[in-house]
Amino acid sequence: MRFYLISDNVDTQIGMRLTGIDGVVVHEKDEVISALNDACADEDIAVVLMTEKLVSLCPDHIFDLKLNCRRPLIVEIPDRHGNGRAKDSIMGYIHDAIGLKL
Repeated sequence: MRFYLISDNVDTQIGMRLTGIDGVVVHEKDEVISALNDACADEDIAVVLMTEKLVSLCPDHIFDLKLNCRRPLIVEIPDRHGNGRAKDSIMGYIHDAIGLKL
């Protein structure tokens, strides 16, 4: 079982490649869906890492895969430009969940 990267940027791919994680660089929605389908078809891939930008291109398809497929686990990662979440988003989740401001 191994990790696989689907990225929209070469720098992220090179960084992951240095850790031994193979992957592809794609930019269009059709390319993302094709790469995901290829990863799902490969029995050796257990975890697919995807940059946030690509996840935002096809959220319905990814949600369907997460809901209906046992493998691979799809994990959204930030790229070199940071993440799309607001600063201190974890603190916001805690505040919303239990009403405690940290």
